[in-house]
Amino acid sequence: VNEEYNMIVRGTSLTECILSGIMSVNRKKVLHMDQNPYYGDLYKRFKLPGQPPASMERGRDWNIDLISKFLMANGQLSKMLLYTEVTHYMDFNVIEGTEALASSLMGLFEKRRFRKFLVYVANFDEKDPRTFEGTDPQKTAMQDVYKKFDLGQDVINFTGHSLALYRTDDYLHQPCCETINRIKLYSESLARYGKSPYLYPLYSFEELPQGFSRLSAIYGGTYMLNKPTEEIIVQNGNTAGIKSEGQIARCKQLICDPSYVKDRVEKVVICILSHPIKNTNDANSCQIIIPQNQVKRKSDIYIRMISFAHNVVAQGKYTATVSTTVETKEPKKEIKPALELLEPIEQKFVSINGLFVPKDLGRESQIFISRAYDATTHFETTCDDVKDIYERTTRSEFDFEEMKHKKNDIYGED
Repeated sequence: VNEEYNMIVRGTSLTECILSGIMSVNRKKVLHMDQNPYYGDLYKRFKLPGQPPASMERGRDWNIDLISKFLMANGQLSKMLLYTEVTHYMDFNVIEGTEALASSLMGLFEKRRFRKFLVYVANFDEKDPRTFEGTDPQKTAMQDVYKKFDLGQDVINFTGHSLALYRTDDYLHQPCCETINRIKLYSESLARYGKSPYLYPLYSFEELPQGFSRLSAIYGGTYMLNKPTEEIIVQNGNTAGIKSEGQIARCKQLICDPSYVKDRVEKVVICILSHPIKNTNDANSCQIIIPQNQVKRKSDIYIRMISFAHNVVAQGKYTATVSTTVETKEPKKEIKPALELLEPIEQKFVSINGLFVPKDLGRESQIFISRAYDATTHFETTCDDVKDIYERTTRSEFDFEEMKHKKNDIYGED
């Protein structure tokens, strides 16, 4: 440990592991440390007494995520995986789903109007005014775009929360450009495999941080598990290193998880089932979004179900994760509508986690703190955080090309 590094990365969430991999590819000398005593063990994480029941079968059959997310097939994380060639280390399944136009929310005439809206979205190019059709993407509110196509309230709820994946209705009063691009991302992701816009890695999302950590190691990064941080050393207002077990690792920059910057909280419930969710055509995997205005809340409730088909649970078992942002002092009541959809539930694990955000941008201290996972069921906000931290640490614009495997470097070739 008693060495000097360009950068120390503390924590093994996906954000830290992606940044560790990218920085190593870009010739930074990186030390990646994790102080957690547990790693991917559900029963240890939730501190349950005794042994798992016999009905759960072998422990090695279980790889349950503690975050409730999928990959957008054409999203930023998919691009990062492809550009870095981390896809060589894992396999993915497409999540089962149905096309938006097949939704029972829409009658014949509503479908026609919605098709016209989707054609407008598909043709939209923010650099080509000919595709605007009388709107100003930087000024026209999204609610006015919906009015232009005469879309009903149910379809607006569906579009904003299931396609654009907003958690609240605040976007309705904001310029339409971002919403249109979000819907384009959903449509392009759906078109990629035809069945669903979402992907899931076999053996759980635990494979993603491992893949990027492997990338860092290939390019010379040093990786240390179970290393407690005794002190973050700061000299003259700037980070100078980390003290761990009496040894000091010096660095010019530090990236770490946000575990001591408390802000909001998120409720997560993991449920183990012996059956698929009702009214999903016995799907082995699915996503359900309960829009906030249907349950009189400010933010949506998300359900993500996966199963034995993804090598994450024992044969014949399913795992459903419910997540949302806590809004009251009775979080159990807030997710009741979601839990009712999952009954009967064989076993349930509850976690209320802090939604941590950094206090400052780290430009003076050179300590760059990532954001905690939010309640959304995709990784787009996580990738936004990766890009933001990258730009602040390197003082250069994020470029996917910089993530590419370098053919002639000494670490990149086996």
